[in-house]
Amino acid sequence: MKYSAMRQFLRNIKDLFRNFWKSMIRHGRPTTDRARTQTVVQNFFLHIHPARVNRHALKWCTTIGLGIMTTVLFLILVVTGILLMLYYKPSVLTAYDSMKDIHFVVPTGRVMRNVHRWGAHGMVALVILHMARVFYTSAYKSPREFNWVMGIVLLVVTFALSFTGYLLPWDQLAFWAITIGSSIAGSPQDLTDALGITQYFNPGGFIKEALLGAHFVGEEALIRFYTLHVIILPIVLSAVLGVHFWRIRKDGGLARPASAEPPDPPVPGEDPGPEDTPTESFDLMAIIHDRTPATNQEIENTVPSWPRVFHLEVILTMAVLLVLIVLSLWIDAPLAERANPDVPENPAKAPWYFLGCQELVSYSAFGGGVVIPGIVVLGLLLIPYLEREEEDVGIWFSGRRGWWIAAVSVIFAVLVNIGMLVFTVKYGWIREWFPDLVQKYPRILQIVIMFANPGMVYVVACALWSIGLILWTNSTRMASIGLFTCFLVFFLILTYFATVHRGPNWDFFWSHADWPVVEH
Repeated sequence: MKYSAMRQFLRNIKDLFRNFWKSMIRHGRPTTDRARTQTVVQNFFLHIHPARVNRHALKWCTTIGLGIMTTVLFLILVVTGILLMLYYKPSVLTAYDSMKDIHFVVPTGRVMRNVHRWGAHGMVALVILHMARVFYTSAYKSPREFNWVMGIVLLVVTFALSFTGYLLPWDQLAFWAITIGSSIAGSPQDLTDALGITQYFNPGGFIKEALLGAHFVGEEALIRFYTLHVIILPIVLSAVLGVHFWRIRKDGGLARPASAEPPDPPVPGEDPGPEDTPTESFDLMAIIHDRTPATNQEIENTVPSWPRVFHLEVILTMAVLLVLIVLSLWIDAPLAERANPDVPENPAKAPWYFLGCQELVSYSAFGGGVVIPGIVVLGLLLIPYLEREEEDVGIWFSGRRGWWIAAVSVIFAVLVNIGMLVFTVKYGWIREWFPDLVQKYPRILQIVIMFANPGMVYVVACALWSIGLILWTNSTRMASIGLFTCFLVFFLILTYFATVHRGPNWDFFWSHADWPVVEH
């Protein structure tokens, strides 16, 4: 007996790693449905997934993997951002030099910076596409209204993250792009100036100074943008993303049509075996009537999340990484000359996702930079509360009629948008039509242009189009498809136009080759 304690101690040493593994992983190999369920439920990193998923959710056409790829890009941006922080110095005196060091001196620094830059652009694009997918499959309808709102918040935060990171290289492109952006943020002062109340009420000046820390882009602005980009906005996005994922679980998973509910024929090898039969006995304590979407839903037509969902996530992760690495090895992220406030860029262009807004700002900073984007964001937030038509969800465009409405809306939007651009390029707008009145009544004309500009004309045209669709189809869903499609086309055409056809002094050119030659 006196040696039993020593034997036990030696046996504990021998079994140390096996006991540690059993204490950490409390389930066996995931070879049965029960073990697969335990793999998901008892794992901290996996339990955000449901134990079982509907077969329809695994189909490529359901989500196209946009949500997963967006999340993967965010995680990649977090990792590469932390690595870049080790070498970046947030000061106007050293920021540009640190970017040069990252690109030319730090091992793999060039690739890391490129991955971060292209990943940020990719995340913006995928968030927009993910929003479009959710809308066109009616995945915002009850009980998923609030999660749609969380998605729009994520869209806005993603734009803010990319915008704040744009200044950090402290080169000419970044400096003048942020100068334009901050001027747009301060554009409400144009309205208060026109009304003559700026000395009493100046929200534009307050917003601009709060954003920059001064009246100009300098050291204070760089520090604020750096703090927003690496601390505040990532925390906000992570928190909202957690709520977004949680609501997907609570709202019954991904939206799916009624046709996805009937059970499929049994798949060989997935029938529960004797080892899945519970050996414990339970007493019925209560019967609870619940109102959650999961209530009264059968588990037929579902499969365990492990391993199918995780295999899909791994495949998409590898695909995203492959595209980013190939792109980063092939194309370098732009880095212009050191920022110089005395030498303005001409043309000074915002990031691509703000170029459509910049095109509108060329007519009115307040109307194009605040009013119209505000209308768009407010409209997106209200979609699930204004469009509540009862219909099957999870079906692209709500069926064949929705496809037809979307196609007709594309044609309408292209004609109106291109027509407005051709008209303004050829004939100008109110300032060009009435130069004498602009000089004689500058404040009145300023207010008129804020609310009567090409962008507002397009907004009104789209609103009238959606009203016409309601009267024609007797369906708010069809009208919402038409309106949403119009604004997507609006965004794409303005982005293309400002990217390709706007040159020095924001004049129209057919191509970059037509720009005037600047002699130094």
